[in-house]
Amino acid sequence: MKKYSDLEYLKLSKFKRFLYRFLSFFAGIPGAIWNFLKKIGNGIKKGALAVANEAKDIVTTFTQGDWKTKLSYLVMGFGCLARGQILRGILFLLFEIVFIGYMVIAGGYWLKMLPSLGVKGPSVEYNEVYDQYVTTYNDNSFKILLYGVLTIFFIIAFIYTWRVNIRQNKIAEGILKSGKKLKSGKQDLHSLVDDQFHKTLLALPMTGIIIFTVLPIVFMILVAFTNYDGSHDGYYNNLFSWVGLKNFNTLLSWESAGGGQSYAATFGEVLAWTLIWAFFATFTNYFLGMLVAMMINKKGIKVKKLWRTVLVLTIAIPQFISLLYVSKMFAKNGLINQGLINMGLITKALPFWEDATWARIMVIIINIWIGIPYLMLMVTGILMNIPADLYESAKIDGASGWQQYRKITLPYILFVTGPYLLTSFIGNMNNFNVIFLLTGGAPTNRAASTAAGSVGYTDLLITWLFKITTGAEAQYYMASVVGIMVFVVVAIIALIVYSAMPSVKNEEDFQ
Repeated sequence: MKKYSDLEYLKLSKFKRFLYRFLSFFAGIPGAIWNFLKKIGNGIKKGALAVANEAKDIVTTFTQGDWKTKLSYLVMGFGCLARGQILRGILFLLFEIVFIGYMVIAGGYWLKMLPSLGVKGPSVEYNEVYDQYVTTYNDNSFKILLYGVLTIFFIIAFIYTWRVNIRQNKIAEGILKSGKKLKSGKQDLHSLVDDQFHKTLLALPMTGIIIFTVLPIVFMILVAFTNYDGSHDGYYNNLFSWVGLKNFNTLLSWESAGGGQSYAATFGEVLAWTLIWAFFATFTNYFLGMLVAMMINKKGIKVKKLWRTVLVLTIAIPQFISLLYVSKMFAKNGLINQGLINMGLITKALPFWEDATWARIMVIIINIWIGIPYLMLMVTGILMNIPADLYESAKIDGASGWQQYRKITLPYILFVTGPYLLTSFIGNMNNFNVIFLLTGGAPTNRAASTAAGSVGYTDLLITWLFKITTGAEAQYYMASVVGIMVFVVVAIIALIVYSAMPSVKNEEDFQ
């Protein structure tokens, strides 16, 4: 594709400019993917180099260190204790004792069982005391997977702490050789609320993120490689086990599932509708909310506070109430259909929720009613901060209202709300409330429902995922696979859009 210079680009007509930008975007996708892969390769290379440097430093510290440092490789904290840093030494030694105790008592068992996820499931045995057959529960696959992952995290934490222990010995040796004194325990405590206070504050949040965010994500990813479902719950019915990439092959397979539609076709349909929904739900709210804010903010409009209050009332009412009420209003025997029939405008009820096209259009329209107030409030604040001098200068130069909007208002709003626009798009891809409370995914897609769950034409990936995990045949493994695919799609969109946003590329233009 030919690349135009700035002068050649300005000579093009508006249509050709648009076409050039459109084609340039798609022509640049292979290059962007290649650059992304190169960055991944460079990241792996840097990571490997960092690991090699750490290993080299560990060996060098051992060979050049004194006997206190060498003994610290086996007994954590010994060097600190021998050099008078009692508090540090006790903490290192205590952590090692706790780690060894945990690994001996429980950690070793969980690691040993992790490859099999359990050997003996529930069994029915005769109990002489009760004179009847009773069920004996043995291994628990769920606990094995969970505590196995926890143990691996604990081992990583121990390795990191051990490395910090070695580094502290090296630093302490260097300080003593230079003739300076080491910090005492009192000075260490004082530094935690002084120059190291940021580490003290971040310690608890970081621990919470690892336990409540990172660990569940890792657990969910691992579930995708098992057969964990309603009939293989890991304890009460049957143990579940590792199945490798079988679940991913099933999801991406075009082979028919039970005589109906394949998983791949179902996933493709739901993904396509999810992207369409997210696009319209995001940009209709965005531009209509912007339009409402500009209309209310326009000079000469009276009782502005009243109009804003009326719109904000939709936010004040919980979605659980308002969406369920609207869903009943547009039902086959609901208020809207009955009113239209009584007025003689229609002879039979309109299929608001029974027809796929009608249902999809309705959820988009109703979402506009919900989303406009948020954007109206946000854009109102931005409009008040745009310098009035820009508009006055534009009017003097003869700019029309549309030109002022396109060259002044829209760029400023996009710059400020660019990140929100991206998060709103991603949020709409996972907008469970609107779809579930309005339609529940209906109307049902009979062909797609043979794959997994009662898939409907208005189901998003998130509501489909919910259906997969409910019922007697809850397919947790497939829900995990779908969750991973959702993450991949969202991550790709986020990376591409974020790198192209004016908030990132042209920040200096709005300083």
